[in-house]
Amino acid sequence: MKLTHVRVQNFRSILDSGKFSTSELCCLVGKNEAGKTATLTALQSIRPYGNAQSDFDVTENYPRRYSARFAERHPRNDATVVETWWELSDQGHQMLCDEFGESAITSREFKIWKEYNQKGTYWSVPVDEGAAIKNAIEMMQMNAAEKAVLAKSTTAKQAIAAVAAQENSTEKLNTLKARFESFRDHSVTKRGIDLLNPIVPHFFYTSHYDRMSGQISAQKIATDKAADGISPGDQIFLDFLRLAGTSLDELNNSPRYEELNAKCEAASADITDQIFEYWSQNDNLEVQVNLSEGRAEDKAPFNAGAVARARVYNQLHRASVSFSERSAGFVWFFSFLVQFAMMRRDTDNVIILLDEPGLTLHGKAQADLLRYIAEELLPDHQVIYSTHSPFMVPHDRLADCRVVEDVITSDRRGRPQSEGTKVTDDVMSTDKDTLFPLQGALGYSVTQSLFIGENSLLVEGPSDILYLQVFSNELERRGRVGLDSKWTTCPAGGIDNIRPFISLFHGNHLNVAVLSDQGQGDNGKIERLRRAEVLAAERLHTIAELLDQPEADIEDVMHPEFFCKVINGCYALDGDNAITAEKLAESEGAPRQVKQAEAFFRLLPAEIPEYSHYRPADWLIRNPGILEGDGDDIMVTLERAEKVFAVCNKMLNE
Repeated sequence: MKLTHVRVQNFRSILDSGKFSTSELCCLVGKNEAGKTATLTALQSIRPYGNAQSDFDVTENYPRRYSARFAERHPRNDATVVETWWELSDQGHQMLCDEFGESAITSREFKIWKEYNQKGTYWSVPVDEGAAIKNAIEMMQMNAAEKAVLAKSTTAKQAIAAVAAQENSTEKLNTLKARFESFRDHSVTKRGIDLLNPIVPHFFYTSHYDRMSGQISAQKIATDKAADGISPGDQIFLDFLRLAGTSLDELNNSPRYEELNAKCEAASADITDQIFEYWSQNDNLEVQVNLSEGRAEDKAPFNAGAVARARVYNQLHRASVSFSERSAGFVWFFSFLVQFAMMRRDTDNVIILLDEPGLTLHGKAQADLLRYIAEELLPDHQVIYSTHSPFMVPHDRLADCRVVEDVITSDRRGRPQSEGTKVTDDVMSTDKDTLFPLQGALGYSVTQSLFIGENSLLVEGPSDILYLQVFSNELERRGRVGLDSKWTTCPAGGIDNIRPFISLFHGNHLNVAVLSDQGQGDNGKIERLRRAEVLAAERLHTIAELLDQPEADIEDVMHPEFFCKVINGCYALDGDNAITAEKLAESEGAPRQVKQAEAFFRLLPAEIPEYSHYRPADWLIRNPGILEGDGDDIMVTLERAEKVFAVCNKMLNE
């Protein structure tokens, strides 16, 4: 069964979330207090896994500002809280077809919803009861007289009554009557519900705050259990003991310490192994669970009876600390794996709801958690989780994100008023704080994608990429050597940004080389970069050294006459405004052609745009035909470009 849509109403901050879709993965993105937890809590109540609360209370859960108007707003004295739409699995569809006949099944969609004053849930199943009655009659192969008895029956109850009214009922009529009487409340709809109910998933919910206690006292747990007051953290520890194959009673009464200790060690080792498949922050940690008797001077209630303590041992420092003193992110990850492992022992048929998972994890560890969700959870479960962290937004699945926002509007007097929490797939929300995680995830994705290749060539800016591409294309068209396609060219934004770029992505194990412009005053920067040892000296080259000039930009690869052709074509310069090699050389004493072009443009009429580094490069890649021919200006340009590519390709091979 697949959950396809959700709508929450009349619950805490939510007046009406709107109907929003869910897929295998659904990420609810929104800032604090937007209503993400309320959305997940309401959804969980439809079919909670375990002993979670499933009923609603008007006083506690109904939007407080309207609680005094409940009867006015809901004349039938009840209000819908959560609606869910589901797609029938092949198994569920076949079960209904087998029971009622294929022609009686009207859709692959069914609905479950919940209201305040109703214990349990309402269902709408796609079964046409009248068609189901007809199919049952046909299946029994009744004769005309028997069919006449049921001619006016469109429900199971009517069919039962019609047969019961017969003084001399036939065997087939009695069989049909007995079948319908076996249905709950003699209802076809409820029979459909009873067929589907065992195979519809429950909701397994866990919060960022659900973390295993660092230690438990067997005596206190026994007391709390009797009073039905076990804390969530202690309950997770009890789950861990169950995972270890032991129990509270065994912990209290077993005379064999070694056997119990061995079980706990085995369970902690298993969970630890699972963690370190996806925990890249520190490989030297090990979770240990020890059993002992409480000591008189320990803090109550850990000063008497059997006590179980969880500790995290650091193999590098050869020391351990109490589990509760370890980083909150690690404790949460361990606790979640314990809960998940225990849930999997009971059933696989759950939809997983994670409320702010990994909130205290480092950004890299949050990426590990996303990988865990993708590789371990999604193959078998739908996952719906909330976050306000850009590192928990799946940048490769932004279509699976839903924006959660407390929408604020203005009344006629301009005063702010809340329309309550809305959940939409419109990522163009106007609230910048709501958009921040999505923007951050997208920005991170774009930055990472610049380094998607194993071999990354850093250049000055986007115009460098375009020039290198068009020269490489023309050389390859002529059967000569262009830039090797294994290079991924990335704009660094200037010589000052190269060191931070390389340092930032050092952990990606990339083959990085630099092809930089070199202007006046850059000599010291380049020398310091070479001495910094973030990049081997032979992997840093400048256009100036390759062209044997004191200063040079990528534009200096072009012969002056060819560079002028590109500028004239780009800006449609003609007549007295057209630039020539002579005018270019006379415009400024600097050897760099870009500076000369900038100086020339300052002398042109005001209606001509200022010179842009990017615009000529963009024009050239759109008009590559200008490189055709064998003129000296073209041949010199291509020879210089080929020389640059030879050096770059050599760095690739090294």
